[in-house]
Amino acid sequence: MTKIIIVGGVAGGASAAARARRLSEDAEIIMLERGEFISFANCGLPYHVSGDITQRDALLLQTPQSFKSRFNVDVRIFSEVVAIDRQQKVLTVKNVLSGEEYKESYDKLLLSPGAAPIRPPIPGINSANTFSLRNIPDMDRIVAAVSQNKPQHATVVGGGFIGLEMVEALHQLGIAVTLLELSEQVMAPVDLEMANFVHQVLLQKQTDLRLNTGLTAITELPEHLELTLSNGEKLTTGLVILAIGVKPEIMLASAAGLELGARGGIKVDDGMRTSDPDIYAVGDAVETLDFVTAQPALIPLAGPANRQGRIAADNMLGRDEKYQRTQGTAICKIFDFAIASTGHSEKSLRRQGRAYEKVYVHPGNHAGYYPGAFPVSFKLIFDPVTGQILGGQAFGKEGVDKRIDVLAVAMRAGLKVQDLEHLELTYAPPFGSARDVINQAGMVAANVIKGDERVCHTADVLNISPEQFLLDVRNPGELTKIGTIAGAVNIPVDQLRERLAELPKDKEILITCQVGLRGHVAYRLLANHGFNARNLSGGFKTFQITTAKF
Repeated sequence: MTKIIIVGGVAGGASAAARARRLSEDAEIIMLERGEFISFANCGLPYHVSGDITQRDALLLQTPQSFKSRFNVDVRIFSEVVAIDRQQKVLTVKNVLSGEEYKESYDKLLLSPGAAPIRPPIPGINSANTFSLRNIPDMDRIVAAVSQNKPQHATVVGGGFIGLEMVEALHQLGIAVTLLELSEQVMAPVDLEMANFVHQVLLQKQTDLRLNTGLTAITELPEHLELTLSNGEKLTTGLVILAIGVKPEIMLASAAGLELGARGGIKVDDGMRTSDPDIYAVGDAVETLDFVTAQPALIPLAGPANRQGRIAADNMLGRDEKYQRTQGTAICKIFDFAIASTGHSEKSLRRQGRAYEKVYVHPGNHAGYYPGAFPVSFKLIFDPVTGQILGGQAFGKEGVDKRIDVLAVAMRAGLKVQDLEHLELTYAPPFGSARDVINQAGMVAANVIKGDERVCHTADVLNISPEQFLLDVRNPGELTKIGTIAGAVNIPVDQLRERLAELPKDKEILITCQVGLRGHVAYRLLANHGFNARNLSGGFKTFQITTAKF
């Protein structure tokens, strides 16, 4: 009989315990959790604060009692593992309520410690009404503070997933919100121009968005908190939510002498084994290999943690399953909109010195003639030679999740951008178009690889040289209503064939339209007439959002 001890619950630990029991009725399975809750929907916490999820108990996926009755797992809450004796294969466990300690032996050990919110060492960081949001008790404290103190203003520090979700939650509660973000953009996994769509939404919802601004001190005053910002300004607020990020919980593993990885997480192989073959680790605390680059990465997401828990359980019970790397596929709701991504961003590829190309499309989420269509702004990043899909990002209202999910599956299946135009996706006017967003992005990317189109980007237009000529092929009314790029000459695409004599043959022509489609038509026309040209991918819409200042 195998004795399995699992340290920590939630996504990784709880999924491992359930999987282990499904595989074996004979195994002895003990789960040790230092807190009160073993399995809860931590991704749902902001939505209970907002009131969208009205019942707190809806977030509690399993209790010790339900886990015992369904899976015969010995769940011990308020039980913290304080030491691992790897030679004797014995744990020291402390009851956090009584302080008493006892020993527990194991055959196989699974560590699922998760990650802890980053709390920078700034003055006043532990002031009352300063909170993080990582677990049920954190959520309860925030809900109580809002209910009791009725703050008129709150400050969210950090523009990642939790930060953005809390901005929306507080807004729904009628609380004015300031969002502080130390970098130039929210949502670090996406590139700046895609994050700019989110910046627009935040401002439309009267969020006091302060980019390139950090928090340096918190002063607790009788009626409120006074924040000192990195630019020297003072800000009065009633509530602070710290959403700066998380760091892997590695103290137990490190003290036990388990090998850590280059990124500071627990190092594991593709079977989720640590440097000790009888100790496994999963979830936010571990480093896994990036799907595209095969380099170690820390990607704290629930989906990977669940899969890792299942694989670890299989292998602890004698199977040979392998975790197949992490893509980092993620999505975040921002009011009525969504931002999503998979794979690598342009920023991360630049840091690695990896060659890439990118294209943008902005088609409707469904047929334009069916009411309610709204653009899905889609960025596709790929290898310019092979067409390997390196990443993708999308922003819009409905259908953002579908497009990124399709792209994530295409990446996983090893498809190239040249394959995307051949995907047969569902179509009816309320749901999509006969040529889906994914098909369109694939066609544009394939055109680039085949040499049917040369593209340029915003940076090229902003740094235009005397040897280049900027051509806007939209209709004059659009330029008046929407705007144009300084210095562009306007010849509508439908007049272009008759007005070719107005274009210079000795210069490279950079073409722009609204979203890139008419620019492609113009590009083909000019190329077929011997002109040297490039089309601005994504058109003026991409230029406009890329150059927007917030």
